[in-house]
Amino acid sequence: MTALNDGWFTEVFQDQGTAFSLQVKKKLHEEQTEFQKLEIWETETFGNLMVLDGCVMLTTRDNFLYHEMMTHPALFTHKDPKKVVIVGGGDCGTLKEVLKHPGVEEAWQVEIDERVTRLSEQYFPELCESNADPRANFFFGDGIQWIRDAVPGSLDVIIIDSTDPVGPAEGLFALDFYRDCMIALRDGGVIVQQSESPLLHTNTIIKTIHDDMKKAGFDHVRTLPFPQPVYPTGWWSCTMAGKEKPVVYFREEDADQRPFVTRYYNADIHRGALAMPQFMVDALEDEVMSSER
Repeated sequence: MTALNDGWFTEVFQDQGTAFSLQVKKKLHEEQTEFQKLEIWETETFGNLMVLDGCVMLTTRDNFLYHEMMTHPALFTHKDPKKVVIVGGGDCGTLKEVLKHPGVEEAWQVEIDERVTRLSEQYFPELCESNADPRANFFFGDGIQWIRDAVPGSLDVIIIDSTDPVGPAEGLFALDFYRDCMIALRDGGVIVQQSESPLLHTNTIIKTIHDDMKKAGFDHVRTLPFPQPVYPTGWWSCTMAGKEKPVVYFREEDADQRPFVTRYYNADIHRGALAMPQFMVDALEDEVMSSER
């Protein structure tokens, strides 16, 4: 639910009794795509704002937090990622971060709504500056089917950069999809899924992700919290799992000496994010214990 009052864009989380607002200057774009309502606003202090079906997706000012944490922990956990697939991520910010890794040979962005990418090129060009990289590939269509059709054992990292688990993204939070990801990954492969707010969703969405990933064959699952001011509660997470690989270990020296610039991610942040708050450990006790074996 959204509202615009006296120059403020407000996203209301009715079931949680809370809301988030940004002061806006003007609406830059609005359209109903084949899949969703897409709006772009110019804000007073957070740059441009993208909204899908009334939900805040990203702003110029703070998107780096999400994009870096959706990318670098997974890629530095894998021993040598060569082929990476992003399911969703139409704004191209995650793709940009993936392509910072010089060892990546092929990256696919599989996005159902091409208009998200085209409008990102116009209103968030800084996120799209790697789109012309020869390693970048784009497929606009059904990500669930794309993963299902992938050659078994052909992928190193799968990043599920999805919206909330409703509408077009609902099938990306499903056991059958995780099973298809397991088949598509090589041994040692890593999957990472955006997993909503730890404060609101640990006992619901996050626990279900852990349970379903384990049922799909991922024995090693861990949720990494991180700040995200424009999302509900200002606290977000990604959930990472490994195929025959514990995800509590990563290439710490490579992360510390990474040959590219980040604004949030570093080796210390990675180590800290692996230390889940106690209420999450309590809620996910079986999964946490198995991920540390």
